[in-house]
Amino acid sequence: MDWVSYNPLALWLAVGGLLLAAEVATGSGWLLWPAGAAVVTALIAVALPLSLPVLAGIFAVLTIVTTLAGRRFFPHAVTGGDINDTLSRLAGSDGVVTHPFHNGAGRVLVDGKEWAAMLDGGGALPRGSKVVVTGVGGAQLRVRAG
Repeated sequence: MDWVSYNPLALWLAVGGLLLAAEVATGSGWLLWPAGAAVVTALIAVALPLSLPVLAGIFAVLTIVTTLAGRRFFPHAVTGGDINDTLSRLAGSDGVVTHPFHNGAGRVLVDGKEWAAMLDGGGALPRGSKVVVTGVGGAQLRVRAG
């Protein structure tokens, strides 16, 4: 373990490389910030003769700061929605009425799939009318004439 005190650059670059490899393998978006913090810590270790515990503290602070900054300035990259979650991405989509609406209930074709739907404000819409999805409740869409 003596090599760490003689070459902290190698240690922190190895930590950054392992974190980056884990990020690439998982695609989580959470390990990118600590990997960057490890590289910055490696550069600090080259510039300043600091002990390993001090460098570990710097790494921890940098990890927290970069993660919070990443959340703030790149929210979609961190909290982006699940591309497989069809329901969450349907809001704002255009559709066509496939079965006429009576008393606010009918069926629409949106994104190549037919859905049960409720018309905002109730009422009736004939087949072929254009609609816009305003929300999702369970397996039923909420739509407005559009």
